[in-house]
Amino acid sequence: MSYLEDDCGLITNLNINEYFNDAIHDAISHQRVGLNDETVVYIVNLLTYYALSENIFENDIEGTSSKPLAFIYKDAVEAQSLEERNTHLRRLGDVALFTSGFFSGSLERTAVGVDYFISMGGNAYSSLADRAPRTIPDKSLNEVFTDLAEHFISYVDVLTEVSESSELNDDRDVLSLYESWLSTGSDYARQRLQEQGVLTFPSSHNEH
Repeated sequence: MSYLEDDCGLITNLNINEYFNDAIHDAISHQRVGLNDETVVYIVNLLTYYALSENIFENDIEGTSSKPLAFIYKDAVEAQSLEERNTHLRRLGDVALFTSGFFSGSLERTAVGVDYFISMGGNAYSSLADRAPRTIPDKSLNEVFTDLAEHFISYVDVLTEVSESSELNDDRDVLSLYESWLSTGSDYARQRLQEQGVLTFPSSHNEH
């Protein structure tokens, strides 16, 4: 797969959306997982949105940086309305999902680790799902948040494969895969370790 260009040689949002749609479906097929169609559409649109760096990074007095998840959660707790709270929780879940899927190798070498991002993202979507019927009129979006909360790691696995196959992230070595498997129980990490001969047993680490 490769990015498509328009007649002027420019990569457009539509091209990127199509690229991520194909990449995600390829990863789902390869991993043989059954995922919610509405959620897949949501994630494709999320990746298209975050393909523009200004949508994930923020400008402050120290320059351009990504806002820590704890600060986004603080914004949600201190929100003055349910709508504002939902906006911050959705941002928290989206950033955690994108980051843990595309940069999990780098996160394993930080103080918090990928399991922190998975926990924060899953809990954010869970909070949205719990209150969504009362505060979010779009029923399909309610179902997406519920699905993301319940299968967060599965979607992280899919995004990890998209990242690797598109060569958007080349720092995911055997050690980071092993650390990810130990901390999250990721089936995809376990599968990759088995393919590389690091793991030779089929069960997850929770069974040992």
